[in-house]
Amino acid sequence: MEKSCKISKFFILCVVLGVLSVATIVTLWAIALTDSVEIVAPWDKYRLPDTLKPDHYNLTLWPRLTVNAQGLYIFTGKSYVVFQCVKETDLILIHSNKLNYTKWGDDHLAKLSALGSIPAPTIKKSWLQPTTQFLVLELNGKLAVGESYQLDTVFVGELADDLAGFYRSEYEEDGVKKVIATSQMHPTHTRKTFPCFDEPARKAVFHITLLHPCGTVALSNEAVTQTRFEPTKSMSTYLLALICTVSFYISKSCDWNKSPGLSAQIRIWARRKSISEGHGEYALNLTGPILSFFEVYYNTTYPLSKSDQIALPDFYFGAMENWGLVTYRETNLLYDPLTSSNGNKERTATIIAHELAHMWFGNLVTLRWWNEVWLNEGFASYVSYLGADYAESTWNVKDLIVLDEVHRVFAVDALASSHPLSSKDDDIQKPEQISEQFDVISYSKVNIRQCTVLTMTKGLNNYLLMTFHGMELPVHDIMNRWVLQMGFPVVTINTATGLITQKHFLLDPDSVGSVPPSDFKYEWIVPIKWMEAGVVQKEIWLLEKEALNNKLTSGHWVLANINVTGYYRVNYDLGNWERLLFQLSTNHQVIPVINRAQLVDDAFNLARAKFIPTTLALKTTKYLSKEIEYVPWESALNNLDYFYLMFDRTEVYGTMQHYVRNLVTPLFQHFKTITADWRIPFTSRYNQVNAIRMACSSGLVECQNLTKSWYSQWKADPDNNLIHPNLRMTVYCSAIAAGGAAEWDFGWNMFKTATIASDADKLMSSLACTKDHELLNKYLRYTLDSDKIRKQDATSVIVYISSNVQGQTLAWDFVTQNWEYMFTQYGVGSFSFANLISGVTMRFSTKAELEQLQKFKEDNSKIGFGSGTLALEQAIERTTANIKWVDENKNKVGDGNTEN
Repeated sequence: MEKSCKISKFFILCVVLGVLSVATIVTLWAIALTDSVEIVAPWDKYRLPDTLKPDHYNLTLWPRLTVNAQGLYIFTGKSYVVFQCVKETDLILIHSNKLNYTKWGDDHLAKLSALGSIPAPTIKKSWLQPTTQFLVLELNGKLAVGESYQLDTVFVGELADDLAGFYRSEYEEDGVKKVIATSQMHPTHTRKTFPCFDEPARKAVFHITLLHPCGTVALSNEAVTQTRFEPTKSMSTYLLALICTVSFYISKSCDWNKSPGLSAQIRIWARRKSISEGHGEYALNLTGPILSFFEVYYNTTYPLSKSDQIALPDFYFGAMENWGLVTYRETNLLYDPLTSSNGNKERTATIIAHELAHMWFGNLVTLRWWNEVWLNEGFASYVSYLGADYAESTWNVKDLIVLDEVHRVFAVDALASSHPLSSKDDDIQKPEQISEQFDVISYSKVNIRQCTVLTMTKGLNNYLLMTFHGMELPVHDIMNRWVLQMGFPVVTINTATGLITQKHFLLDPDSVGSVPPSDFKYEWIVPIKWMEAGVVQKEIWLLEKEALNNKLTSGHWVLANINVTGYYRVNYDLGNWERLLFQLSTNHQVIPVINRAQLVDDAFNLARAKFIPTTLALKTTKYLSKEIEYVPWESALNNLDYFYLMFDRTEVYGTMQHYVRNLVTPLFQHFKTITADWRIPFTSRYNQVNAIRMACSSGLVECQNLTKSWYSQWKADPDNNLIHPNLRMTVYCSAIAAGGAAEWDFGWNMFKTATIASDADKLMSSLACTKDHELLNKYLRYTLDSDKIRKQDATSVIVYISSNVQGQTLAWDFVTQNWEYMFTQYGVGSFSFANLISGVTMRFSTKAELEQLQKFKEDNSKIGFGSGTLALEQAIERTTANIKWVDENKNKVGDGNTEN
């Protein structure tokens, strides 16, 4: 028994030693693995922790509208924010960017105090984290859950001319330089104005005081008493607006549909001369009806007591929906009946409607995070047409949705580098990633025409309720396929067999291997409205990848997606294409006007994607010699423009010019006889401009002589411009392209002395039409001199020049040579890097240009591309597809397949 017992003890000892050894090994491995895993500190992450909830801010700002001893414009500020602790923490993170802080007595950058009975912990350490844009406060103790605290700061910032945050805008009036302080907080620039919890879900009330020099006016979101404003509604930081200006205003009080006894004051602000000459009257008279429409549409009263809208000389975006104080570029708010064009008026109406739509949808109800931008912007884009249509019911502006929104977004959403409407929260973190979300996908893909939109419940508790044409299908299942996967389908209808199929549409079919996986396997639930020989048939729902429908095999022509109420392209068997072409050539009006535009756009893009021959696509334009409607013509010209981009540096260019000239001559002759009578329908005026523009650019001598004579008459008498506003851009461009330095210099002088922003814009665009390389290079250099070209316009000018075949290479070289300077210094807050990259590469179609793009990406990888990162990938993909297309189609077009 003793021997047996000794063996048992030894065995137990061995087991214990073995376990300890294994434990030691596991611990050592764990330490090694832990050392290899990077632990990210909270202040190195871009998102705020969920520990603190802001309640209200008290902010005083003093912008200095003259330079200081260092030659800088600055603003000083003091603020406090009251917040509640919702989770125990010993860390305060609050956004701050480019602000310098005054230290408090304890040598820290902020002061923390408790508003309840429990004392606030002292600050252990405070510092600024520039990369993630945080002011960081480490505490010596924990904040208590449920308790409220106050954080005070005193700071200085630069009132720069960078168009971001609280910034400076300058202009000259009657020979006197005027300086104003204004703001653009969206999407992440409030932190550049004062420390704040700068995320859309962190709503709070703002108590604002602005100190400003005598002779200036202070504006903010709510009504003003001296320079101290009433508290705002609880709102997101990006909706805050602060302006100190010398502007003037016109106003009216409206009580449209508000509760009895309540009214809201509408004011339009602009430069003194613009107001005195009546350029704000149109916006003033438009605002009331549009607000009235939206009150009914949303079934919710306008939530504020006033509606201020101001035109700013320097502004990065087209407009910004700050709650109660909407800011605009001058060209988008002001309208002069004597000098503004048809397009200027329509743009003013739709942009005002877009921004006012946000007063409810976006401001009263706000997205939680920037991965859902499409809910804000897509919906506002759609209802802007409804609001404008209500205010201007004779325009039929809703017919333009297909051209301006659907066709535009198709071009990007057909790329393998596109993205879904909705992304994961974690995919959108950095400010530049947030900026990338504001693209054509977010603004234009929401094609709510294909579903019934029900109005919001009172208080806008629900974002959007939809029912699909009476189908008993879960909305969730339908919408997820459109929202959570990128792209769209091409629906192919075979009228010989009745087979309907769907496939993910890609402009470059060879790019399918680079398409990210989708949980829905790139299949959609598709509503198909269709007609047969002009008679509307019962709607079909394509619920799977393919389906049979014998009703499609009657032998008559079939047309699907009536009025483009669905977000998809349509292809047919060759027999049906031929029947549709025959109908177009014999009596095109049997086919709805929007579908005539659709047939052209679908055919050209199906040809680019190799579904149908390019020659078939070109045949869809031959009937245009009999067409006078704007929508089909604009669709055709947009698609023929791709041919110009691909071939205007080749021997095929002459063939293209001949084809287009023959097409457009009947249209030119039609409109030439009624040029003096602008009482024609609204969209017909657009087509009149198209007729003259294309006739001149395609070499019709009669047209070119006409535009040169009009420009020469103006040049001889600069104070008396008799060119009709609708035709000015076309005439300016045609005359400057045909002329030399004298014509360009005259245009430049008229641009610099223009007092009306819309006319200045027309000249700014037209100056890029010259064929003189020396003048184009000079104009490019002007984009980096804000005394010559405002920073807000620099991107546009470079893109205008690149759209000129003579300026393409010059613009690309200019961007590549100056990228670091534009990206890191001059262009911060000013350049739209996505638009810039897309614009200067649109014509790229050779292997050499692809190599240049790839080298540009490699050479600047350390500098970065900011909001242009995705645009660069799309440019590379698009160039690759263009190379293949040109190789396959150059001979087909050049061999006479474009003959009329």
